[in-house]
Amino acid sequence: MNERKKITIDLLKSTFSNFIVYAIIFTLFAALLYIQVNYYLYRNADADLSKAKVEWNAKKEKDDKETLLNNNLLSSNSSLLGISNLRIIAIERAENGDVSANSLINSSYLEYFADLNFNEENLNQVYEVSVNDKYFYRAINAKYTSKYTGETTYVQLLININSEKEMMKIFSNTLVIGFSIIIILILLLTYILTRKAMDPIIKNYEKQVEFVQNASHELRTPLTIIQAKQEMLLQSPNSKIIDKSEEIAMTLNETRRIKKLLKELMDLARADSLKETINKSKQDLNKLIHDVAIPYREMSEMQKKSFKLDLNAVKECEVDPNKIKQLMVILMDNALKYTEEGDSITISTRNKDDKFFIEVKDTGIGISDEGIKHAFERFYREDKARTREKGGSGLGLSIAQTIVKQHGGSIKIEHNNPKGTIIIVRF
Repeated sequence: MNERKKITIDLLKSTFSNFIVYAIIFTLFAALLYIQVNYYLYRNADADLSKAKVEWNAKKEKDDKETLLNNNLLSSNSSLLGISNLRIIAIERAENGDVSANSLINSSYLEYFADLNFNEENLNQVYEVSVNDKYFYRAINAKYTSKYTGETTYVQLLININSEKEMMKIFSNTLVIGFSIIIILILLLTYILTRKAMDPIIKNYEKQVEFVQNASHELRTPLTIIQAKQEMLLQSPNSKIIDKSEEIAMTLNETRRIKKLLKELMDLARADSLKETINKSKQDLNKLIHDVAIPYREMSEMQKKSFKLDLNAVKECEVDPNKIKQLMVILMDNALKYTEEGDSITISTRNKDDKFFIEVKDTGIGISDEGIKHAFERFYREDKARTREKGGSGLGLSIAQTIVKQHGGSIKIEHNNPKGTIIIVRF
């Protein structure tokens, strides 16, 4: 339970870390987008202000040269202020800050602009001002000093940006809503992706825990039997071996069982570590299987079971001969183990579409549909008591599947109607 809780905590930590990274990336992207839109939205207005400032300076220089300064300053005509853009509002101020001229068509509007914040030191920099918090303007201040009279004149140039403000407000609201939605989606997606990435780790951990528990259980049983039998022998130190042959034989059987189980566990451990390599070479599959099958044919005859070889593969196959021998030992051992007197076992090989098929068919006790689903799981046994009685550990088919996968093949189990089992291996 504590380990499971630790995995959950690790999942949440990983989700939070990934979320922070993605959130920072998206926040930077949103900030960059906002800055870019803001820049391009006001770029034209700022360009018009800069152009108007240049025009005003040019007009002042021209007036200065023509010594018509007094007449021009008293005019309210925008053309006399040298500004061609009708969107630009120009307010000229004397050196003391008083309005001396303007480009307003309606002079009654002047009272709204006369009180605008004006700082004669803030020159040539674009800034924003508002009138009654309702009308918004981008503004720039400029200064001109007459070369002839030394008189200084200031101008405050303004351009209305209400439409730009509204567009920026809509964009900002859209960005905030979109950002909120995407942040929520990022959180959900981060959790899903992190969970998906950790799923194999969680499953492997659960399999490892199950594997260790099952292995401990499998080892505990024979060790308990061996200990009990050895303690019984110690209680009769003067007994003859022939009198205790049954206990000794059982101890030896359990020892062999432990040895077999440890070998199977080592095979699986090597396969899991991906350190085990297979050495493929071209092999005559028929001969390979025939050589492995001879002892099983003899055992079948002793147990009054029918054993048939139907080897029809006509091509050589690229396989690891030692692994294929191990595979066939597992499959034939199972077939022999789960058949009764009078049952039959058939081993066949064939080619189809450049693929090799091996079938191990028997008429034994068979397997249920549920058993077929779990047959290749480690330590799975459909009838645990009967399997243990026959010396099975529940690892054989799992090892067989590992061998087949190492060769890039597949293995499956089917029912052999009316009874029994068929194991089909394809390379």
